Amino acid sequence: MSLSIGIVGLPNVGKSTLFNILTKKGVEAANYPFCTIDPNIGVVKVPDFRLDKLAAISKPEKIINTTIEFVDIAGLVAGASKGEGLGNQFLAHIRECDAICEVIRDFKDENVIHVEGRVNPTSDQETINTELILADLSTIEKKLDKARREAKSGDKEIIGNQLILEKIYTGLADGQPTRSLAFEEEELLFVKTLNLLTIKPIIYLLNIDEKHGGDVLPGTKDEILKINVKLEEEIANLPEEEQAEYVKELGLEQSGLDKLIQSAYQVLGLDTFFTTGSDETRAWTIKKETKAPQAAGVIHTDFIKGFVRAEVINWLKFVECGGEAKAKELGLIRTEGKEYIVQDGDVCNFLINR
Repeated sequence: MSLSIGIVGLPNVGKSTLFNILTKKGVEAANYPFCTIDPNIGVVKVPDFRLDKLAAISKPEKIINTTIEFVDIAGLVAGASKGEGLGNQFLAHIRECDAICEVIRDFKDENVIHVEGRVNPTSDQETINTELILADLSTIEKKLDKARREAKSGDKEIIGNQLILEKIYTGLADGQPTRSLAFEEEELLFVKTLNLLTIKPIIYLLNIDEKHGGDVLPGTKDEILKINVKLEEEIANLPEEEQAEYVKELGLEQSGLDKLIQSAYQVLGLDTFFTTGSDETRAWTIKKETKAPQAAGVIHTDFIKGFVRAEVINWLKFVECGGEAKAKELGLIRTEGKEYIVQDGDVCNFLINR
């Protein structure tokens, strides 16, 4: 399944530098506002050590990671929703994204201009979130005007949609992002069609320095990552085989970018399953609680209809056994049917009736 993360923030907070590190596309990252004129898009391999472990056993011709697309837009400023700066025209580019990564500056550097003239993470967060809310308010106002006119026909579906729009409008007007509102399951089907910015899961990435002192963004319930983007740049510039060793020398369990990608999976409610053999070892992304036929459908849509059963083993047991043959001999490979919910880390072989 295709996944995308929109990167937003004020100018000069480290957005484009983060994007450069993630994608290694080398987009310009200059010390002045609005350097990013067009949205930059890059596809990033999702790091997963389990793939390498499985490949060491299966010795495949190819190893294929799952991927995430990152979209970097121009820095937003206060008034972006009304056309200030360049941000307004680029908000549309992240409406199709699955989640938002909001980069907030919490580092001090006199050589890097702050668009507001001072470093204040809480204020920056409020500025960006306000602009996202105002942009959604504008969208909802137009749809609500139309719904009110059409509801006079007495159409029950239109009237129901009008009530949902009224609820969203009231929440946004009170400064509440749409994701904080409660909806019935059937209501969510309509809400998702609106492509609102504030319905999307959000990850706050605090771009810190070595002097970062304490907690910021009080009261925030969303995911907060503290990452030294400058340090991540140093890591990314090393040869790939030296990066993991340097991360360990710094006393870190993993790089900040790996944490970001993992957080994206968590906020989007995603799991990974694997297929492995002599041809390829591959990671596949699914929503949590996905049943076996639908997981098979990620590989090929025809597999849903033709699904017969799945042979399943946890990746670690597969590795410990030294492969499929020994796992079968020990009776560790289970046969699962159509109601089986595929778990994160499952190694699956789907039997399909063609």
